[in-house]
Amino acid sequence: MDAVTPYRELAPPAGLLPVVACLWEHDAPPGHEQRIIPDGCVDLVRIDGELVIVGADTGPVVSGSGAAPTSRTSGIRLRPGAAGAVLGIPASEVRDQRVPLVEVWPDVGPALADALDAADPAGRLDLLARTVLRRKAERDGLVAAAARRLGAPGSRISGVAQELGVSERHLHRRTVDAVGYGPKMLGRVARLRRLIALSGGAPASLAERAAAAGYASQAHMSDEVRRLTGLTPVRFLEDATLTAA
Repeated sequence: MDAVTPYRELAPPAGLLPVVACLWEHDAPPGHEQRIIPDGCVDLVRIDGELVIVGADTGPVVSGSGAAPTSRTSGIRLRPGAAGAVLGIPASEVRDQRVPLVEVWPDVGPALADALDAADPAGRLDLLARTVLRRKAERDGLVAAAARRLGAPGSRISGVAQELGVSERHLHRRTVDAVGYGPKMLGRVARLRRLIALSGGAPASLAERAAAAGYASQAHMSDEVRRLTGLTPVRFLEDATLTAA
């Protein structure tokens, strides 16, 4: 029997590296509560026997496993900018939603759900990966480049659009279609991810962390962290440090 691990990520097959960030599994014990925060990604997830599309979130989502026995959730995480092409619809249509895959892929969803039911955990991840590979999707290169630039401290949407040779309006439309929301939200998420990355370093004051992550001030960071995670910065950074340990 496999050892029960709370959460683990696996590298995607080489052919999926351009569009898939990782394959993952989560074993949730009874009564477990999980807080999911925005990361700019869309996931295909098998949870409680149902295959769903988890759209890009704009705020925190807290889920629990109730009193049921330990159950394993399997998923595949699409890179920012890949969701629209993989799904075949604008990613904004699933933003902040959990949508049954059969509603988006009616020709594939039912058979895939049956195959996942019959597979073991490792087989489920392989099935999800092969299904995405058959889509032959390509990540939006413009959006991928914008996401990298928006992740830099001090970046501005106007400057990123100019650097990429497009209008702000065009960049907004492409980002909404490929990610699920626009460049402004993508930049906010990038700052939060930088703040998480800083949590494992040397101790620093909140003001120092805010500056290093690219926030205008400590107050700006506090407001953004509350909006995106539902927690105070102190509590959020404590949890992030424990997760990284």
